[in-house]
Amino acid sequence: MTHPLRAIFLAGTMALVPALTLAADSFEIKGSDDVTLKAKTLAEFDGPWAMAFLPDGRALVTEKDGALWLLNKDGSKAGQIGNLPKVKAKGQGGMGDIIVHPDFENNRTVFLSYVERDADNDRLSGAAVERATLILGADKGRLSKREVIWRQNPKMRGNGHYGYRLAISPDEKLFITSGERQHFTPSQNMDMNLGKMIRINQDGTIPEDNPFYAQGGVTAEIWSLGHRNPLGIDFDADGNLWAHEMGPRHGDELNLILRAENYGYPVVSNGDHYSGKEIPDHDEFPIYEKPKAYWVPAISPAGFTIYKDDLFADWTGDGFIGGLSSQALIRVEFGDNNSAKEAARYEWDERIREVETGPDGALYVLEDHGGRLLRLTPKE
Repeated sequence: MTHPLRAIFLAGTMALVPALTLAADSFEIKGSDDVTLKAKTLAEFDGPWAMAFLPDGRALVTEKDGALWLLNKDGSKAGQIGNLPKVKAKGQGGMGDIIVHPDFENNRTVFLSYVERDADNDRLSGAAVERATLILGADKGRLSKREVIWRQNPKMRGNGHYGYRLAISPDEKLFITSGERQHFTPSQNMDMNLGKMIRINQDGTIPEDNPFYAQGGVTAEIWSLGHRNPLGIDFDADGNLWAHEMGPRHGDELNLILRAENYGYPVVSNGDHYSGKEIPDHDEFPIYEKPKAYWVPAISPAGFTIYKDDLFADWTGDGFIGGLSSQALIRVEFGDNNSAKEAARYEWDERIREVETGPDGALYVLEDHGGRLLRLTPKE
């Protein structure tokens, strides 16, 4: 079935404008909304994947091959963090997300996700999440009291669609995005925690108010289902949970994550299978929760922040999505009744893996292949 709207994003997509190079370590980016950003290179990494800021203004950056870097307040590298889980990076998996506990100043707690392999069969793998204490010095640090608090179940063949992004809710529950590992049907299988949004307590126990708690096992962890490969997650100022995920062949989604809802994959999607086999759209099966926005052609979303600062005064409350195949930073506006639409793109010919809001109100972006950490600010 061919839909006319499949040629474009539903709302707001505009022509891209290339970056204007100024110098080796800084350049300007003119967005499709005619807003110009100033980008400054702070550091370079080998396969960076995630970033989190510490309360003192320093930051942490993971690399897929297994490193965790401590950064100085100016974004330069201070040194590496020791005593990490050992990872064997393959395909889309390796070291994953890093987030800092809201009360880090008192408890020094961080949460780290990564891919672990089956001890008896290296071809089987799954995501794991650890809680640890981060002990810091001036130029390095180490993890202590490491404890695995969650695992994807079961481990599967292949090296893709781990998801494994992390966020802490206003009521201090830990949310984990769990991809369906490129096996399609786990998204609808309630005996697996794959293709799901997971909600657990910070110690790995299961909250009794989870929608499927009474069913026990991994089913008790599930908050929502029918997801493919969610690679960005954040809460807005009202406490609503938003997550984006890569669609199959096109049909990337931005979803408002609701308790116990089924988002339909692989039964429905606004994209189609890579084989060319068509997948029914959400409108054909209204029992499934529809995305608030979707993209055809694909943007390949990665990383996500909802901007809550005021350095970009007109953008407070907007979402920012890193684009891999689209090679762009994508700004999303939220509207009445939790509507969402693309507002603009800022493009400079690099795949964007991660975007975070810094304590100074700037946007911090990690490039995927280029490996640069960029600080984006308004042009003065």
